[in-house]
Amino acid sequence: MNRFHLNLNRMVLFIVMLVAGIILFFDPFMQIATANIVLNGIIIGTTLFGIGLCFVKMFRLLPEYRWLYNYCNGKRGGNLPPRILRPVAQMLSPRPSRISASALQSILDLILLRFEDDRESMRYITNVLIFLGLLGTFWGLLLTVGGFAEIISGLDMMDESVLESMQAGLARPLAGMATAFTSSILGLGGSLVVGFLALQVQIVQNSILHDTEDYFAAHTHTATPDVTLGQIGSAARALNKSVQRLDKTVARWE
Repeated sequence: MNRFHLNLNRMVLFIVMLVAGIILFFDPFMQIATANIVLNGIIIGTTLFGIGLCFVKMFRLLPEYRWLYNYCNGKRGGNLPPRILRPVAQMLSPRPSRISASALQSILDLILLRFEDDRESMRYITNVLIFLGLLGTFWGLLLTVGGFAEIISGLDMMDESVLESMQAGLARPLAGMATAFTSSILGLGGSLVVGFLALQVQIVQNSILHDTEDYFAAHTHTATPDVTLGQIGSAARALNKSVQRLDKTVARWE
């Protein structure tokens, strides 16, 4: 349970530091967020959803951890774990004194496969945030190039107010550059936040896997060979006698 609480405290501390940083730099953050309120709002919303999902995944591991702790300490009864360790709990409900090495490997493979499936949603959200950041970058570049193209095509060098026209036309290219940079910052920042929280969840999952492996490794028996050392020695002596008889037979024929 120490590993679970340690990583949960890390997640909470990280979110507190993140919120404190946003409050401390609230005005710059709002300028970044409102540069393109639609795309940046989607990125911020996806980040918040990913943060909530990571905490949900973490708290779902608590009953798994409790069941494993009770099982390793010989406490029978109680509710089965909800999802990941339920098949393992059903397989080990008779609580065998020892299990085979092949059964242990099957149990570990089953747990690892379920953990991998459980982490796919967090990985997907991280990839979506990176994609949204790149989408905003290319979107902003398109707006910038299009804005400069409109400025150049609309310039009249004979007009005395050409500089004023250029200044008025720079609004769209600058807005495009703001979209490109701000979406990249929010997308990469959101992916880092969700990735860090997902890493804490993965550490707890690996802790459950390692605790399971350590416990059942002490209760695993390997298959004993059917042939004993005495039988091997008898077979070796019989083989030696056969070779000696073969040598005598060959010597007589010569």
